[in-house]
Amino acid sequence: MQVQLARWGNSLGLRIPKDIAGKIGLTAGARVEIEAEGDRIVISASRPRYDLAELLVGMTPEAMQDAFDWGPEVGRETVD
Repeated sequence: MQVQLARWGNSLGLRIPKDIAGKIGLTAGARVEIEAEGDRIVISASRPRYDLAELLVGMTPEAMQDAFDWGPEVGRETVD
């Protein structure tokens, strides 16, 4: 499929057709990665950026204790 570039300030803009965007889940406002590989321009969906606080929501010492089985406790490594 061919599309036409348009001037956008000092840059060039490209419209991505709806069916192409839909195939990889792009929506308005989505961020993409763009890079040049030889004479090709590669546009790919950005990987999500995670915030550590978001990833650790709901994590408690008790939940972590259940996540790992280190075997029976012996000696002074007992975790309270």
